Amino acid sequence: MKRGPTGRTVTSFHGGETVRAFVPAPLPPAPPLELSPDRQRQLDAAMLALGKLDGLSHTLPDPELFLYAYVRREAVLSSQIEGTQSSFTDLALFEEDPASAADFDDVKEVSNYVAALDHGMQRLKDGFPLSNRLLREMHTILLRSGRGSLKQPGEFRRSQNWIGGTRPGTAHFVPPPPEAVEDCMADLERFIHDPEQRPLIKAALAHVQFETIHPFQDGNGRLGRLLVSFILHHEKVLDRPLLYLSLFFKEHREEYYARLDTVRREGDWEGWLDFFLEGVISVSGNAVETARKMLSLFDRDRARITAEAGRRAGSALRVFDVLCRNPVAGIPRLTARTGLTPPPVYKAIEDLERLGVVRELTGRQRDRLWGYTEYLSLLDDVPLS
Repeated sequence: MKRGPTGRTVTSFHGGETVRAFVPAPLPPAPPLELSPDRQRQLDAAMLALGKLDGLSHTLPDPELFLYAYVRREAVLSSQIEGTQSSFTDLALFEEDPASAADFDDVKEVSNYVAALDHGMQRLKDGFPLSNRLLREMHTILLRSGRGSLKQPGEFRRSQNWIGGTRPGTAHFVPPPPEAVEDCMADLERFIHDPEQRPLIKAALAHVQFETIHPFQDGNGRLGRLLVSFILHHEKVLDRPLLYLSLFFKEHREEYYARLDTVRREGDWEGWLDFFLEGVISVSGNAVETARKMLSLFDRDRARITAEAGRRAGSALRVFDVLCRNPVAGIPRLTARTGLTPPPVYKAIEDLERLGVVRELTGRQRDRLWGYTEYLSLLDDVPLS
């Protein structure tokens, strides 16, 4: 449905030129969304896909193994959309030894994203409400160091920003002026807590609204993508915030931005919802398949170690179990986590290298790090366009 512009244009004077900024109307849309039979079937299919995704946190032998991997893969993908070049392997190396980072600034941004996400999950687990305050806390962590550290971490912006172009007057899109941000975000927070709204539709609409408001100087894209998962967790659709749409948005980047523009200009919320639901179904299925591949890989390699490591299989399996949790590790972590002394750990590493399970990643003679080769390959091998 084309409702017309979903907000009003405000004219101001910025940097010596006239700027036309867009202030979105509060949600929900008026008139309400049209849920045709086909769209309702798609909505039901998306909820079913989310149910299967949520089931991972209840049916996997050790859900934390998947959560560790999935959160970090999302951090890599979401940061790549913003221009970083870090891989899952780069992040795993950095978390084990920051000095090993090939591009410290890039991988630090990704690491900050993991920390912001972990902080948000813990706060919600502790009963803290999903709120603008929580978003600001997460933003503080997201931009606490690196390239965004001078862009008002944890604060709504106090200056005009823009999307596309070199200045507001020639930008593709200009979000609300700074004096309108607080009110816009207060309206969005009220919508997020509206009990009359269906959770999946609420998440879809809130993402567009957040990206339209663009409340921070930097980091809006990453927080806006996280907001979807956090709303579904807050609404008890997901036991853990596990739906991460960065891969889908990256693969369909042009359509993603076009859909956002069409909502703003024409009010076509239904077109956006159709696109969003397609992403939910695709990403949920991808996550379930990744979890299955991980479990199959762990089972296969554990069986190989048991059969082929001989009398040292016990030590090798203890080291292997650590690498399932942290796919890059050095001797200090392996000795601490296994309870073994360094000599048997080195022997176990030799056995795992001989079996092709691990390889040394640094090329150094001291402070070496080993990686679980196929695990890293699985999580680095993300089809990106």
